[in-house]
Amino acid sequence: MYQDRDQGGGQGWDASDDGTASRTGSHPSPGAGTVTGAVTDPSLVGAGTAAVPGQRNGGTGGGGGHRRAGGRRQPRSRKAKIFRWVAGTLSLLILAGAGAGYAYYEYLAGKIRTGDLSNGKSDVAPSKANADGDTPLNVLVLGSDARDSEANKDLGGARDTAGEPPRADVIMLMHISADRSNMSVVSIPRDTRMPIPECTDTATGTVYKATEKDIINESLGRGGAGCTRAAIQNLTGVYIDHWMTVDFAGVVKMADAVGNVEVCVKQNIWDHPTPAQKGGSGLKLKAGTWPVKGQQALQWLRTRHAFGDDAGRAKAQHMYLNSMMRNLQSQSLFTNPARLNNLATKAMEAFRVSKEIGTPKKLYDLGMELKSVPANRMTMLTMPHLADPQNPDAHYIPAKADAAKIWTLLRNDVAMDANGTAANTPKPAPTKSGPAAAAPATIAVSVVNGTAGDKNGSAVENRASNVSKALVTGGFTKAKASQSPKPSKGTVVNYPTSAGEQGRADALSVAAALKIPAAAVKASADVTAVTVIVGADWTSGTDYGKTAPGAGSVPTNADALNGTDKGCMDVYKPYQWK
Repeated sequence: MYQDRDQGGGQGWDASDDGTASRTGSHPSPGAGTVTGAVTDPSLVGAGTAAVPGQRNGGTGGGGGHRRAGGRRQPRSRKAKIFRWVAGTLSLLILAGAGAGYAYYEYLAGKIRTGDLSNGKSDVAPSKANADGDTPLNVLVLGSDARDSEANKDLGGARDTAGEPPRADVIMLMHISADRSNMSVVSIPRDTRMPIPECTDTATGTVYKATEKDIINESLGRGGAGCTRAAIQNLTGVYIDHWMTVDFAGVVKMADAVGNVEVCVKQNIWDHPTPAQKGGSGLKLKAGTWPVKGQQALQWLRTRHAFGDDAGRAKAQHMYLNSMMRNLQSQSLFTNPARLNNLATKAMEAFRVSKEIGTPKKLYDLGMELKSVPANRMTMLTMPHLADPQNPDAHYIPAKADAAKIWTLLRNDVAMDANGTAANTPKPAPTKSGPAAAAPATIAVSVVNGTAGDKNGSAVENRASNVSKALVTGGFTKAKASQSPKPSKGTVVNYPTSAGEQGRADALSVAAALKIPAAAVKASADVTAVTVIVGADWTSGTDYGKTAPGAGSVPTNADALNGTDKGCMDVYKPYQWK
């Protein structure tokens, strides 16, 4: 049974606040990529000494200068002696500096905590490259409610839950487009009821059986973030490249490093215990716009009851993130190595990350992926959801059609905003040259109804029949509706792997007839003929091109905010004060 752990006068949210001093002032960025090489390459020392005046024919020995024809040693000038001394000292300083740089890099690397990318069952395939060979980047960001340290107990309250498996209080799927022109962040309410796959704790070997209807935030306690990643992949059909988790103390650490971020409330707010709801974040502000950082920023990010519910908290978090990004961009963060290095250092201490990005340079590079995304191309939104029939007062379920539209936008790398231009809209996946397609009347096509989206959904009646009839009308007279539905998040056209390039050419011909993009055409060992699976993203009509969501077509119930929006939160009446 899920239990609310937002209790006590908690005031914060991330990694252990141990007070360790970060040595960032004059060190090079960990992303520079030259620090390690400067230390480990002995040729650099030789290069620094070979050119020192007074050495014999480029040799490394000291002692003699050039001799005159008569054999007498040429006396050194005072200037040469000084130059040689300076050059030798400089060489030592370079070596010492390189050693210090390497030590600092190792210091940072030692701060990074990692875990397995995946430890849950999911068969979602990696994202396909666009015509330029670039792929989108999807990162799962989780906020843990773990009370595993004194700092987290103090900040999170609810000390009686210390030692229990952590839960994911915040679940955000960040998507950066393949061309890096736009970004979106989709929050999935922590109280969403949904299937959780079988997961294995790789540290203990414990296997957690799959559950059909459980609360998503409990997945974090089933072997770690890799389990939550698998569950979100299965829900969305979006391949997740990396995950990052942060706890109460870590949020405070990051919020201090970021500095003041402006937030706004329409009424005076005090998120405190009430007779109806125990616990609360402790946030107390007067109406208006205020700068917050550190523990107060954590209070803002954790406030739930005063903002109505979990969806209200997500909106407040989105406002904070938008304000933070505008703030950082106004400071020219990405062209300020010292400032960026300080933030990167704090992030390495605050976050736990999946292993494949577990080095200072990779984390630094990950942060740099955001440098070219302008504020008006950033979108923050929440998964459309409905009250859970099993517990309508506390839990949610995805709003099937509208949530499917969000996942389709992500899978197809379509911008959530409409502020792009033809120059930076996503390009189609590259098409391969090959044989011509066979005559339509000779191509066997099976049309499958996958509009249920998943095995818990309900399919739209007659979808396979209607689409197959449209194909027959278009000349594909061998098209037939399958009697076996196969739930699918998105519409795809599969062809037998054994059919090779000819099978692909035939499948592309079928896709073109239905206005299905070439990126949706895939080889499969599970089909024996060209197979059209009509997914949850195509519930009506026979022209996919007319129903596929375009840039900016976000459902209104996703509560989307553009990065330029400066909103102000309403405060639920019981948490207003005079």
